[in-house]
Amino acid sequence: MHNDLLYQIALTLIPNIGDVNAKSLVNTFGDAESIFKAKKKDLEYMEGIGSVRAGSIKAFNDFTSSENEIKFIDQYKITPLFINDPIYPQRLLNCYDSPTLLYYRGNADLNCSKIISIVGTRNNSDYGKSVCEKLIEDCSNENILVVSGLAFGIDTIAHKAALKNNLSTVGVLAHGLDRIYPTQNKSLAKQMTTQGGLLTEFISQTNPDKQNFPKRNRIVAGISDAVIVIESGKKGGSLITAELGNGYNKDVFAIPGRTTDSKSEGCNFLIKNNKASLINNAEDLLEMMNWKPIAKTAISKQRALFIELSPDEKIVVDILQQQPQIQIDELYFKSGLNSSAVAAALLMLEMQNVIACLPGKIYKLI
Repeated sequence: MHNDLLYQIALTLIPNIGDVNAKSLVNTFGDAESIFKAKKKDLEYMEGIGSVRAGSIKAFNDFTSSENEIKFIDQYKITPLFINDPIYPQRLLNCYDSPTLLYYRGNADLNCSKIISIVGTRNNSDYGKSVCEKLIEDCSNENILVVSGLAFGIDTIAHKAALKNNLSTVGVLAHGLDRIYPTQNKSLAKQMTTQGGLLTEFISQTNPDKQNFPKRNRIVAGISDAVIVIESGKKGGSLITAELGNGYNKDVFAIPGRTTDSKSEGCNFLIKNNKASLINNAEDLLEMMNWKPIAKTAISKQRALFIELSPDEKIVVDILQQQPQIQIDELYFKSGLNSSAVAAALLMLEMQNVIACLPGKIYKLI
């Protein structure tokens, strides 16, 4: 395992090789070690790699950093999640720039059925605090995983409220797991490792530098089913996360505020420009995500009469026959098909009136 991990960490350290390139290389060669042992000409022929990046791979020899990171992982019982690991967050795989390797310390299921990301200003008002706490309190019976960025303000409020209401909560960090930023949240972070966790793509000794936060935000957006913005100015990380969520085809929601309140400008902007749906409370969220309990209905005998389904369509229908409704990310995961194949199968099945699409990108058999 450590030999595989050595190359997996090293892959993230190669100059000029980003997450998009790394994903392409893993898809082609199967694992990290095979990438390093591939012939230069085979690397050069790959789309997006070329001679410069192929040269970077073949010239890389700094395995000491990987060895040191493995020692750190072993010492602090951290779980590394490589992009082709079965327990890697499957929702992230549908993001074109999903992290090549994640470092995780915690006990929450990163592939549980309901995940929300809550983001907002670091300088929240009493209104923002009360709305955030009430939203999470009213979700306490829904077995939802709450994700945020462990920053001051709304992030911290969301994590604390989740812990108080016995919900798991995960903080996505913009630095390595050898530190906590801000330092005032050390005690909170420790609690979260026993009722949720801490997640990062950065190796130890990585500082919380400014450029790391937008990268962190893409994980916050990509790992969830829905991104919820609670108080935000016209600029900042919360709006970046909302934009990323839209780009990843996530459901994005915003809590409205007074038109004269600067802390609500960002939320009102998102709603006004159709970049977020307006919600006032947990009831709105659960309804729009189609997470409310549904009455079981008799399974139509007509399903047995489906004919001339393609292999991909049959896989989708078989999954839907096992459960009445399924969210798109879970369908990707269970089907084993790539996103394009699932999208094509869903389109054809909708056209044939075999399935219906519900709010929250949930599908069911008709």
